[in-house]
Amino acid sequence: MLLNLLVQQPQMLGRIIENTPYWVWALLAGLLWLGGSQLLARNVSLVRAMAMPVAMIGLSVFGIASAFGGAGQALLPVVAWLLTAVLIASVALWLQPAAPQGTLYEGRSRCFYIPGSAMPLALILGIFLTKYLVGVELALQPALARDSGFALQIAALYGVFNGLFAARSLRLWKLVQRSALLATSPVTASTNTSATA
Repeated sequence: MLLNLLVQQPQMLGRIIENTPYWVWALLAGLLWLGGSQLLARNVSLVRAMAMPVAMIGLSVFGIASAFGGAGQALLPVVAWLLTAVLIASVALWLQPAAPQGTLYEGRSRCFYIPGSAMPLALILGIFLTKYLVGVELALQPALARDSGFALQIAALYGVFNGLFAARSLRLWKLVQRSALLATSPVTASTNTSATA
């Protein structure tokens, strides 16, 4: 519907943007900054590395609940989101079980060295744009909030993004576990080695 409207009446895009609350643009700017910072290699604490995927999960669940919760139909989309996220994370880990080459974890400082990647920015923008476009679509067609097919499609899309984020976090968590195992090993405990991927 939205795509057809924009193709047939492109002037509607300006009206949609004008009617978007300012806080949405502030949120987008913050998310772009967060995603842009991931483009460069950086040192990141364990807590910070795990916090971003949790925040993106929260944004996705909020997106599902705010779009479909009012119609009392949020349970099925949340289940679809969760199943899709688990499936995508499992497949992603099977295809790439280890963290990207050059990723390091230093157990004493509890920090990662993570090479730059465009993937987090793409996932963050995917989640934001999904939430934004669903909001616009529901404003144009409120009945879609009660359309279970639409709800399941959107929930599955959120699940894809969150599954990829989860796989990335689980790869990093494997480095933490490997570091803990090396630290308790009698041979390596004396040499204080750090885990690498």
